[in-house]
Amino acid sequence: MIPENFRNDMKERITHVRDSFEESDSLDRISISIKAHRLLKQLLEENPLIERFLEETDNVEDFRNRIRKWVLSSVENNRIVHQIYKDKANLSGVYHKLGWQDIAAIRLLDYLDHAGNSYVDLNLHGLKVKNTPFKFIYLAYKDGTGGASPAFFKDMIELFHQFMGTKIRVMPSKKRVMDWMERYPSGMHPAIVRMRLKNRERIINIIIDRVDKGLSFHPKYIFENGMSYQAKFEKVLDWWNDWQFHLSFAIRSSNLLNEMLDNSLDSSTMSILRDAELKGIPIFVNPYYLSLLNVKAPDFAVGADMAIRSYVFYTRQLINEFGKIVAWEKEDTVRPDQPNAAGWLLPDYHNVHRRYPEVAILIPDTIGRACGGLCASCQRMYDFQSGHLNFEMDELRPKETWPIKLKRLLKYFETDSQIRDILITGGDALMSRDMSLKLIFDAIYEMAEQKKKANKNRKNGEKYAEILRIRLGTRLPVYLPQRITPKLIKILSDFRNKASSIGIRQFFIQTHFESPMEVTPESKEAIRKLISAGWHVTNQQVYTASTSRRGHTIKLRKILNDIGVLPYYTFTVKGYAENYSNFVNNARIVQEQQEEKVYGKLPDDIVKSLGEFLNDPAGIHKSLNEIRTSFDLPFIATDRNVLNLPGVGKSMTFRVIGITHDGRRILKFDYDHTRNHSPIIEQMGKVIIIESKSISDYLQQLDEMGENLNEYENIYGYSLGETEIRLPIYDYPFYDFEVTPHYTNLCLSQDSIN
Repeated sequence: MIPENFRNDMKERITHVRDSFEESDSLDRISISIKAHRLLKQLLEENPLIERFLEETDNVEDFRNRIRKWVLSSVENNRIVHQIYKDKANLSGVYHKLGWQDIAAIRLLDYLDHAGNSYVDLNLHGLKVKNTPFKFIYLAYKDGTGGASPAFFKDMIELFHQFMGTKIRVMPSKKRVMDWMERYPSGMHPAIVRMRLKNRERIINIIIDRVDKGLSFHPKYIFENGMSYQAKFEKVLDWWNDWQFHLSFAIRSSNLLNEMLDNSLDSSTMSILRDAELKGIPIFVNPYYLSLLNVKAPDFAVGADMAIRSYVFYTRQLINEFGKIVAWEKEDTVRPDQPNAAGWLLPDYHNVHRRYPEVAILIPDTIGRACGGLCASCQRMYDFQSGHLNFEMDELRPKETWPIKLKRLLKYFETDSQIRDILITGGDALMSRDMSLKLIFDAIYEMAEQKKKANKNRKNGEKYAEILRIRLGTRLPVYLPQRITPKLIKILSDFRNKASSIGIRQFFIQTHFESPMEVTPESKEAIRKLISAGWHVTNQQVYTASTSRRGHTIKLRKILNDIGVLPYYTFTVKGYAENYSNFVNNARIVQEQQEEKVYGKLPDDIVKSLGEFLNDPAGIHKSLNEIRTSFDLPFIATDRNVLNLPGVGKSMTFRVIGITHDGRRILKFDYDHTRNHSPIIEQMGKVIIIESKSISDYLQQLDEMGENLNEYENIYGYSLGETEIRLPIYDYPFYDFEVTPHYTNLCLSQDSIN
């Protein structure tokens, strides 16, 4: 959990930034702090040429010109730098050729090229910020003004260290990276398992007491008259294996949450949780998941549940922003009868979301609009804010009209020329009850069969894409593994067998393990059952501050490989103000990719054969183990490190083009050129993301977590990123016919772009 003093400090910083913009359109007259002045002095002492430029120029423009000539002269014979600098975006094929100083030179030139530009900062609710880094230095030197923070000057100091070569990048050895990985226990560790059994016992005792006192009543879960305490305990122990029990007894208040955790929460955490309740933010934690939190832990496991806690406990920033949260993904905000930001016309703006040509998301009108718990950094928090997603299970039961509506929604998939992939999510796909899930599967089968039949009347080259892939988006193998029942497995297995007969060839469960501590004996068994049904299980990790600690994510990859799960995506958490505490700078996820994940990279010839995994889900354990043993790999990095861009899709192709006065980087993202996009992409231009905190503040946060900041010393230098290729294992199968190049349900209006 993030220390409260850090959270309060960050709240004050955000308020100060917002107020400074509201009071004036310019920071020119705002004095810099003593600490900022000391860092400015360090910058100039280490780079006397910059001080000379400042002395010899009378205005900011001249100062920038002197910097530009200096940087260009240093790279005049560097063809790679000039190629990237002139291209302004495309790193493909040359990214790996860049030296550490080259990256710094490109960033300096980008700062100069974008100087004076204003950008909308959605962290500040749409206020505009100016990109004027050299003006900040100029004003600070000449007048002690400009309002630049210590975080800004620290970033600039590190930039010139990199450019001048006074600090070189030292890549960590494999041994060092493996040592980092071993810091983190998994939920399979015997001592952790024993600790959680004690947690379960404590929680069960509280539940018994509440049932006896009439504080909790559920008709399905009652004690017979005259039962002994031991009999009641055994009864609840039996209920513990029932997933509906955990939903019925989910903790919905701050006081009960604290009681279940043996009153171990500090006053500041309780204050935040109580304020969250007053603000209308749901508290919903089921007993099983709550049992994963440490109350008393052995030395080696102290803090090991930090990533889990960051999902359960809310932050002051979330409370402040709740009610004003906007959709991070622009394409999820749709007006009736209008195309979304990606240009797609949709049959219903609550039930169908779409970004790419080949895939669309289906959100059923079932209990699937709820989750097994509310994740504090949920990308759809704005839907919980509006009440569209919630935890009122009775209200979410499907209405009589749902089967009719479902057929209408699936008609959209049937008559679309490019869709071949359906992602059923929510909420959570597996929150839907068995009957609802079977209804959805039957309707999908019927739709896919009709789409296939309709193709018989179309010429080759005019045929529509047929359904190839079905995916279920769920966190229940993590939040509530008891949901994976024999009946559910039979439904999944039966659908797979039936759907395979009409050409549907890929079946994926996409889940969200965020920490190795979430991999428990129960979740391992749930994964085994899902795989036995013929479905592959892939993982999408959300890269939060606590999961970004050195070695944490590679340990998760290893443990997931151990239980037969393939890592699919590692997402940078969305970067608006409500997620301030959980946000991780994109520089860190690129650093993780280059310095940690690299030790799980497969040889190219093996990568090409990975698609064979999909032919035999049951053999995936054996295949993963054989590959790791053959190539001496501790884990297999089958995932891509990406950011979900608003309106554009997933990408990590970016360059840092500016920096705000408070040290927050301004990134220009390009879309992922390795996959298909809506044609609207060519009209949208690049996406600008202003990060929600500086690298300096992120490092302070890591320091509060007990991290050794020397282990992160390269982080400032990662100012360019390139999207990794998608491995063949995740490619769509080929058709034995040619699909039409034409798009249906597409409207490239200017309104959809804005």
